Amino acid sequence: MARILTGIQSTGTPHLGNILGAIKPAIDLANDPANDSYLFIADMHSLTQIKDAELLKNNTYAVAATWMACGLDVSRSVFYRQSDVPEVTELAWYLQCMFPYSRLGLAHSFKDKSDRLEDVNAGLFGYPMLMAADILMYDAQKVPVGKDQMQHLEMTRDVASRFNHKFGDTLILPEALTSKSTMYVPGTDGGKMSKSQDNTINIFDDAGTLKKAINKKIITDATPLEDPKDPDSSVVFKLYELLASPEEALKMADALRAGGYGWGHAKKTLLEALVDGFESERARFNALMANREEIDLALSHGADQARIVASEVLTRVRSKIGY
Repeated sequence: MARILTGIQSTGTPHLGNILGAIKPAIDLANDPANDSYLFIADMHSLTQIKDAELLKNNTYAVAATWMACGLDVSRSVFYRQSDVPEVTELAWYLQCMFPYSRLGLAHSFKDKSDRLEDVNAGLFGYPMLMAADILMYDAQKVPVGKDQMQHLEMTRDVASRFNHKFGDTLILPEALTSKSTMYVPGTDGGKMSKSQDNTINIFDDAGTLKKAINKKIITDATPLEDPKDPDSSVVFKLYELLASPEEALKMADALRAGGYGWGHAKKTLLEALVDGFESERARFNALMANREEIDLALSHGADQARIVASEVLTRVRSKIGY
């Protein structure tokens, strides 16, 4: 059995790209009895961006509700809020003291903003060591990562190796869990779906809001209705292809190439796939957000489980460094 750990920041309600690219695959791993999964909401990491208490709290609930609405069995996994396990900040401090300042300066999370230092806080600079603590705190063996997070996992392995070299075997070096078929979800503008690009689709929106987003934000060309169209260059088709069965996707592609089938028809079909395809998730999400006690109960139970392991690991670390 492998212990798998993954987390997602509470910077807003997860969008379609988050759900298809990260959350659904992580839930599949978590619900597999062959795995021991630790899934957390990284609300402390979110503080590097969000300084509004009510917004941060609401975002955290929305992220938790998304995991639960998308099928996470909280009785099978350790599902918790990062800030409910304060031991992680103590471990992060120890790790910072073992890691070179110069290496932290090369972290993408900091380097990409280093030309605008007025926008950078110390938390962002130390972000990789808090992430390392998130992983090492629970003896995680496998960590699902995309290309953008690979550097942070390498830093985690590096700092764990430095600690073990100095004090003896103490921390488990995690391995990256990557997938060659990692799903690329295009945004409404054709680029990668991202909150920072304002090109996202929120599956929990009602039908009217989704229709407005699809019709106004997804730009199509002016090819006449009767003329053939290229599905492979169409954002509408690329999104639909991710949601529909292979047979349904092929049907739309053939209709576009044949002509007599317009972008308006394609957008209507995409809307139906979003509204009908996520109907149960939307209902569950709304029910959870209206009854947050259920979310609190799940996260509290998960935090109790997480703190048992965190305490064991922290005791092991403290004894090695002389405390």
